[in-house]
Amino acid sequence: MRRRIRALPPLWVDGALTAVILIAQLWPLLSNDERTSQPWDWWGYLVVILASLPLIWRRRAPITVLTASLCTGALYDLADHVARQPIWYGGMVALYTVAAYSGTWQRITVFAMTIAGGLLLVGSSETALRGTVLFVAAYAIGRATATSRAHAAALEERAERLERERQVEAERAAEHERARIARDMHDILAHAVSLMVVQAEAGPVVVRSNPARAEAAFDAIAAAGRDAMMQLRRMLGVLKDEEAPRAPQPTIDDLPALADQVSHTGLRVGFASVGRPRPVSPDCAVAAYRVTQEALTNIVKHAGANHANIRLTWEDDTLLLDITDDGRGRALDGRGLPSGGHGLIGIRERAAACGGTAAAGRRTDGPGFQVSVRLPLAQA
Repeated sequence: MRRRIRALPPLWVDGALTAVILIAQLWPLLSNDERTSQPWDWWGYLVVILASLPLIWRRRAPITVLTASLCTGALYDLADHVARQPIWYGGMVALYTVAAYSGTWQRITVFAMTIAGGLLLVGSSETALRGTVLFVAAYAIGRATATSRAHAAALEERAERLERERQVEAERAAEHERARIARDMHDILAHAVSLMVVQAEAGPVVVRSNPARAEAAFDAIAAAGRDAMMQLRRMLGVLKDEEAPRAPQPTIDDLPALADQVSHTGLRVGFASVGRPRPVSPDCAVAAYRVTQEALTNIVKHAGANHANIRLTWEDDTLLLDITDDGRGRALDGRGLPSGGHGLIGIRERAAACGGTAAAGRRTDGPGFQVSVRLPLAQA
């Protein structure tokens, strides 16, 4: 009911309130004088109507309505034959409106003048005391209403601000997730396509001279394709509404298998782990695999190397990951694989996303290229 009333136009509410107050104020005048059995003087009806009707505009001009109501009501006793009015409801409602909607200095000044005028114009001390108590109560209720309204507005504003912040965070999270998926798809496709192209180029060369090696090349193409399809299906399954089988993403434990897979291209890949393995956070474990996958893909595509090496060095609070090769680089021919230009950038982004760092450049201890990544270990 309260929500429905608040949803009504203010003028309708004030009109209904004015009608109720007018009826309550006219009630003492609706019966004849018990002493003389004569109707009351018309003056009382006129004053009551003129003192009540301005309440329709109480929210638009609260001080004017209060002044009109009080001044008109003061004229009520100019006629002798009028009914007694216990309470002037219009003045109380008008003072409540001033307290609820007017500025600080305006409402304080009007309230003081109203109390002072009531004390000076009434005839008896009892009437003065009763009027003062009623007007103070009306003013206090008006201030309580204004405070409650301001508090509700502040809460609503805070809720809207929190909702906007939540939406911004959700958009940032969605953007971060899209970037992560794009990086994963780039790594998966670039790695698989590179291996497949290298094997496809080698197959026709040895198909007659070394059928066993040609068969191994085609098997490697099929294995790389199946692995890429499996990872893509798992990734896309997460984006669907329905439940899809979700295998865990490859991590550090899968690096030996990755080295073995790349070795089928003819590039000899060694793997070594130094130190005692420590716990690694899940995002760092995935990042280590993806960084190694991207580095090996770059070696296969661009290095022209014969040998590559993956080395894990476990320190107290850091995991060092080094991927090196002995290549001198090769010019791209008609069958070469052009670089997408995002390999090293993706490596740095993945390392930074889990609090690590990455560096890449020519080796200082011989020919080839080196990618070094430093990742933080999980805290106990």
